[in-house]
Amino acid sequence: MNILLVYPIYPDSFWSFKHALKFVSKKAGFPPLGLLTVASLLPADWNKKLIDLNTASLKDKDIQWADYVFISAMSVQSQSANEIIERCHKLNTKIVAGGPLFTASSEHYNNIDHLILNEAEITLPQFLNDLSKGKPKHIYTTDEWADVTTTPLPIWNLISMNKYSSMNLQYSRGCPYDCDFCDITVLYGRKPRTKTRAQVISELDQLFFSGWVGPVFFVDDNFIGNKVKLKKEILPAIIEWMEEHKHPFRLNTEASINLADDEEMMRLMVKAGFEAVFIGIESPNEESLVECNKIQNRNRDLISSIRKIQQAGLEVQGGFIIGFDKDPPSIFEELTTFIQESGIVTAMVGLLNAPKGTKLHKRLQNEGRILNDFTGSNTDFSINFTPRMNLEVLMDGYKKILNTIYNPKYFYARVLKFLKDFEPKSHKVFRISFPYLLALIKSMFILGTIEKERFYYWKLFFWSLFRKPRLFSLAILFTIYGFHFRKISGSVF
Repeated sequence: MNILLVYPIYPDSFWSFKHALKFVSKKAGFPPLGLLTVASLLPADWNKKLIDLNTASLKDKDIQWADYVFISAMSVQSQSANEIIERCHKLNTKIVAGGPLFTASSEHYNNIDHLILNEAEITLPQFLNDLSKGKPKHIYTTDEWADVTTTPLPIWNLISMNKYSSMNLQYSRGCPYDCDFCDITVLYGRKPRTKTRAQVISELDQLFFSGWVGPVFFVDDNFIGNKVKLKKEILPAIIEWMEEHKHPFRLNTEASINLADDEEMMRLMVKAGFEAVFIGIESPNEESLVECNKIQNRNRDLISSIRKIQQAGLEVQGGFIIGFDKDPPSIFEELTTFIQESGIVTAMVGLLNAPKGTKLHKRLQNEGRILNDFTGSNTDFSINFTPRMNLEVLMDGYKKILNTIYNPKYFYARVLKFLKDFEPKSHKVFRISFPYLLALIKSMFILGTIEKERFYYWKLFFWSLFRKPRLFSLAILFTIYGFHFRKISGSVF
């Protein structure tokens, strides 16, 4: 069979880094790891072609070539997914769809020929078996969790790696915590399921021998969900592999704030090549943390925890949320002050939303407060429920936060604060490469000439060059991030 795997457009958002990617002439941040893995689950003798609409265009002849078009998407990609579905219908090509969007909202997709819901390691073989008998069903679903030790390697040769700024790898699924606004436990459960040491090394090998050198993002929703295995098996194996291959990758991931409580874990992560970690901090307001069951963040000095992680040699990137029922009128100023004091440069502030299946969605539905489906976007200024706070006050306060923290005056102040305190453990921090030189030159001609930014840009440029030369490349990267953040938030200054 001819199988066309299509990944919908990821709209302009905080995590798209669309405006930053232009500085390094890349099309997208990350490749569609899910579809690349699904391709491995399909029969080896089938013809497979993958089109990522974030890096290439989809032509009618591509759809007409295929016996089936496989689509995987997240909620934020729904508009693009719907457009692909419509095109396939017009060209009479059958569709197979799966992933978070279709699993969460399958009732909206009766126009799909075959829905492969939940985890593909379980439901896709069921579909393939029925297809071989000529009796495929409309929907395949399961209440079981997949054994990720059986998950095959992605087929990387289906994409052009040079179109992406980073590669990705998944070690675990699931999270031991149960924050009521998060759908990770709905999709993947609370017991972290992990791959074997051999699998992780095989995936690193595969990326390395495909010619990749640069960032690799571990897409786990909580990398430290199984601390014992990570410290005893996985991190030592990564350390050994990285040393043998002369550290070709720069690693980053997501974790919970209690990483700060484990010095051995932080030391091993840094030694393995991890440079940054995204942490859901959510709110400086203790009552809001209680409300959303963010138990790992409660009863702790969050600023102190952030500093511990950064002092260990890991840059902390932070996620924050506005719109909790317990948010006081002062939350906007409190959160802005917290972000500035923390020195978190990559600070994502979003409005609270309630994804389907979450405890938050169920509670708000019982209270008659759900308005519509969750869009999945963190930058479209939408909220899918009626908040306790006056909506106009909430929106005005939210926009004020963005206009402040991304304002060059405050943004560059955070960059300087971070760089002054940050002492990376790696010796390979100042990197000279063509993409970096390209980004440096573009930043000088773009950011260095913006009227209300150029003073801060050149001050940071020369300060980091002469005072912290090892962090000069990181300083330039931050200036590019700031440009992207202002673009996607519509910040005015």
